[in-house]
Formats: sequence, structure tokens, C-alpha cells
Amino acid sequence: MQIILLEKVVNLGNLGEIVTVKDGYARNFLIPTGRARRATEAAKAEFEARRAELEKAAAEKLAAAQALGEKLNGQTVRLSQKAGVDGRLFGSVTNHDIAAELVKQGYEVHKSQVRLPNGPIKLVGDNTVIVALHTDVDAEITVAVYGETA
Repeated sequence: MQIILLEKVVNLGNLGEIVTVKDGYARNFLIPTGRARRATEAAKAEFEARRAELEKAAAEKLAAAQALGEKLNGQTVRLSQKAGVDGRLFGSVTNHDIAAELVKQGYEVHKSQVRLPNGPIKLVGDNTVIVALHTDVDAEITVAVYGETA
């Protein structure tokens, strides 16, 4: 299925590109989330009429993400979890826990934006985590996990 991208999509293309994707990917993900439209002649004409408006909105999103990224870069998030004497956690620290703590600190971050490169954190200590705020903006934060004895 040929679609017009209404915003930049990772590993697919930029705003305004006409790309061919599998039907299910387009129908179930790209079109319902507002990231793409079917590439019909009417849709192409409408897109060209709205191109400036869409580019301006994309630039505003990027600027907001860059501003948040500058504030967030280098921040330290402190979390405490129950742990054994050897430093292993009973359970783990997930992207949900990290995002919830960032929201408490006043940053607007969703759990899907928190990237844990080695999976959930299962040990006490400092870990580097990437927060993907935009397709072009990543912020690196430190998650300090402290163990509390039960």
C-alpha cells in the first residue's frame, strides 16, 4: 500500500514522502495514529495544500523536544527498591518506574520513550538510560538504584 507520511517515522521516511508499506502496518498503525494517509490523488493534493502547516507543526515538536532534552540530559533519577544483601533487587526497575519518577520531577515523559538498553534493571547501582523524546532527540540520564532491606 502506498502512503504519504504526515510526520517523520523512524526507518521509514520523512514528512511528505510517499512510501510503500505492508497493508497491515498502514491500516493498523500508521493511519490510525495519524502518521500517514493513503496516497490517493485527492490526498496528495490536500497534503500539498497543508504542507507548510504540517512542516511548522513538526518544527515546533522538534524544538520542544530539544528544549526538554537539554533540561533532561545528565539528570539523575534516584529510585529505591527492596534488595537482598548481595545487591540484587526483588523484582526490577522498569521503564514505567523511571517515567513515573521523571513525571514526579516535572518532566513530561511517557514510558514508551524510556529505552533500557539491557532490559529491566535488576541490580543496585548507577545505570545509564536513554530517553527518546523525538525521532531526532535523545537524552541520556542516570538512574541510581538504591537497595532497601526488608
